[in-house]
Amino acid sequence: VNASALRFDVLEVLRERELLSDCTNEQGLASELARRDCSPVTVYCGFDPTADSLHLGNLLGIIVLSWFARAGHRVIGLCGGATGLVGDPSGKSAERPMLDVETLNHNTACIGNQLNQLMKQGNVGGE
Repeated sequence: VNASALRFDVLEVLRERELLSDCTNEQGLASELARRDCSPVTVYCGFDPTADSLHLGNLLGIIVLSWFARAGHRVIGLCGGATGLVGDPSGKSAERPMLDVETLNHNTACIGNQLNQLMKQGNVGGE
């Protein structure tokens, strides 16, 4: 992705589409993104490996990553293996199941392949 050719105000795009609600130090982030001489910013989104496929709940994270990539920034889709090994400590009514290593490896590989295909199809790059 050629950052200088595609650089635009990604935060404004996210606001216009109501994809940005809360942000830690939004003014600082906006200032950094607006600097023409700044290197591309790296952003990531984590994806839960409980299943071997992405689901509708992952869509917003993927959309936000795609906008950052289109704006010339570096995006990373992270499928967290450690999360699958320890379950969900968040106290929700139904805890995320702990996975065995074989299932975890299978799920992370499947989700990783899906993320790669989505980023390629959207021509947005990413890791």
